Amino acid sequence: MESEKYLEGQSMQRPPLFESDGFIYWKNRFETYVKSKDLDLWHVITDGDFPPIQFNPETKKDEIVSFHKQNDDLKKKLAKNNEAKMVIYNALPRKEYERIFMCQTAKEIWDTLLITHQGNNQVKANKIDLLVQQYEQFMIPEEESIDNAFAKFNTIITSLKALDEGFSSKNCVRKFLRALHPKWRAKVTAIEESKNLTTLSLDELIGNLKVYEEVIKKDSIRSNTYPNSY
Repeated sequence: MESEKYLEGQSMQRPPLFESDGFIYWKNRFETYVKSKDLDLWHVITDGDFPPIQFNPETKKDEIVSFHKQNDDLKKKLAKNNEAKMVIYNALPRKEYERIFMCQTAKEIWDTLLITHQGNNQVKANKIDLLVQQYEQFMIPEEESIDNAFAKFNTIITSLKALDEGFSSKNCVRKFLRALHPKWRAKVTAIEESKNLTTLSLDELIGNLKVYEEVIKKDSIRSNTYPNSY
């Protein structure tokens, strides 16, 4: 029952449960969760542990200090190293925990998960190349609905964003318009003439196209029902 509650997301105190089959989706949700809780924890996960360094007023330098000489502020900061590990542990099923239990720091755990499920730099580059190719070749068949087409398109662009921080979606609106079947040509022209494509969001475009799609469906039903009415 506890696992069911976890999967249903009924506890806001637990991080998103790890998904190996949807790693990029989980990774983005996990990052957002950690940042919403404590930005210091995300720093530890991505950049490494806080070191036991404390300012020495006598030497006027930052120095490594033993535990019994650490002040309360430093101890609280160092505690975040273990908190960061725990937040990852809480997201992992046992199978994944067994893969990373030898890791000493949260960063080591995170890097291991990235390499295992996202791949090293070469694998990542290959995935980006494949996604860019899918993006460039994306076309929408005549009978495909806008919802289905957008779902496929959105999967490509969100995957690219997750893998490549430099990917820009500013041309996605133009790309989606170009991918539409020629039956949409009149509507595409109308949008290009009436909208500023540099500021038009993809969501707004999809909403606009879905409204027009319903008009097309109604006209088609009417013409089939009353073939001599036109």
